[in-house]
Amino acid sequence: MFTSSTRSIPNAPLVPRHIAIIMDGNGRWAKQRFLPRMAGHKRGVETVRNLVRAAIERGVEYLTLFAFSSENWRRPAEEVSLLKGMFLSALEQEIEQLHKNRIRLKVIGDLSGFGSRIGELVVAGEALTENNTRLTLTIAASYGGRWDIARAAQAYFQAHPEVLDAQAPVSPEEIEPYLSMAYAPEPDLFIRTGGEKRVSNFLLWQMAYTEFYFTDTLWPDFDAQALDAAIASYQQRERRFGRTSEQVRAVRVGQNRPAAKPESDSL
Repeated sequence: MFTSSTRSIPNAPLVPRHIAIIMDGNGRWAKQRFLPRMAGHKRGVETVRNLVRAAIERGVEYLTLFAFSSENWRRPAEEVSLLKGMFLSALEQEIEQLHKNRIRLKVIGDLSGFGSRIGELVVAGEALTENNTRLTLTIAASYGGRWDIARAAQAYFQAHPEVLDAQAPVSPEEIEPYLSMAYAPEPDLFIRTGGEKRVSNFLLWQMAYTEFYFTDTLWPDFDAQALDAAIASYQQRERRFGRTSEQVRAVRVGQNRPAAKPESDSL
């Protein structure tokens, strides 16, 4: 369980430890080229492969990708069906390769609408890659931030019915272990491609103090150079987490101070 940035000042590494991305613009990319929307989605899958490689090369430890929101079910039925098929194919084709490259796979969201086969592949893929430490790749599918918070609260009260009986106050610290991403630190950097400037119900709890970066680049064109530009923007930010600059600098000095050497037991 990681400490929340709303309570303490976490380390702020030069390279974001955790990057979360809304991969927007596949359909527009295809439209600009007079191609069907699905051609953009297929090209977007290739971009995911390349970005995972680029993230590892830059030292990113956690990469979270918003593949399908809980609101995307409202899209035309044909497109939803094709997206489900692509998700199934990606799981069938990529899990072994992820494991070979020592990447841990996690999938968050309400998968009940995707069918049993996808659910089985997710369970098997997460189990196979559980101990991999090179990168944790999280795919958010049929995910919504409000759903995540509501689900966590429900799970908490089911585990602690005495709280309801006593009508006792509940703290964020008590809810956090039940969130979908309790296994990961909060995102340091959030990227949205495609020109839109909103979070679209993505990781609402987790991104309380995340740095935001919006780019007009459409997702299929988002490459390693575009990732570097986002990281460079992040590196120019002063992350204060509700404190003053002076407070943050004082904490940073303490974090970077070498640990005292243990005293020798010899006489």
